[in-house]
Amino acid sequence: MTVSERLLSILRTFSERTALQTLSEISRRAGLSLTTTHRLVGELTKGGALERDEDGRYRIGLWLWEIASLAPRGLGLRESAMPFLEDVYEATRQHAQLAVLDGLEAVFLERISGRGAVHVFTRVGGRLPLHATGVGLALLAHADHDVQEAVIAAPLKQYTERTISSGSQLRRVLADVRRDGYAISDRQIEMISLSVAAPVYGPDDRVAAAISAVVPYGEQDPMTLVPLVRAAARGISRALGAPNASGLPTSVRRTSAPWQH
Repeated sequence: MTVSERLLSILRTFSERTALQTLSEISRRAGLSLTTTHRLVGELTKGGALERDEDGRYRIGLWLWEIASLAPRGLGLRESAMPFLEDVYEATRQHAQLAVLDGLEAVFLERISGRGAVHVFTRVGGRLPLHATGVGLALLAHADHDVQEAVIAAPLKQYTERTISSGSQLRRVLADVRRDGYAISDRQIEMISLSVAAPVYGPDDRVAAAISAVVPYGEQDPMTLVPLVRAAARGISRALGAPNASGLPTSVRRTSAPWQH
């Protein structure tokens, strides 16, 4: 392994479940000797990529967040999406989320949540599989053919009895998403919630992201959320310069949703 590969292997040991680690834990998970780990972790800490707490455990440093915030796919997209995410949140008082495709997963760039909102597993910077989430289905339905086939052919992780369980079922769902322009993920991650999602288009008219509303299951017909989420997605698309997103209201607030009458 090169030095850069060793440094990356150390950083990859950190996750939501391993946000705080001892030196020995980092060494074991990175597959490096304790001596090498000690030296490289020291350099990362000195440079601000890692921080050491009072108990001697390490966590990701603020400098990495500063660097990550410069990623063009995240920064400009998030700024364009925020007003529309706020509209979705104001209408639902639940969760409004923004995600992008990365490899075979959905990465969440932003989430606005109400204090009493239904529980979700998502977090900003977190990942979830494409087949089991609303944003994931919206992204996958418009992804390159080889990406779609890779997900369809792979084992599909089961979260609940409602999770899409076969490649043939997933293929049918993706065709429906492309036809309808939205995705509904009904109790696929948890039995207490569902999400309604729609794709967001970029200046090349390719899907650049997806937006979703996550609400408690059983409290309202998810179809009533479709106009809200689709209008928000198209509003973001227009803000990004998507050629086919013209003629849209500048804000979802100007659209009277069915449940607001």
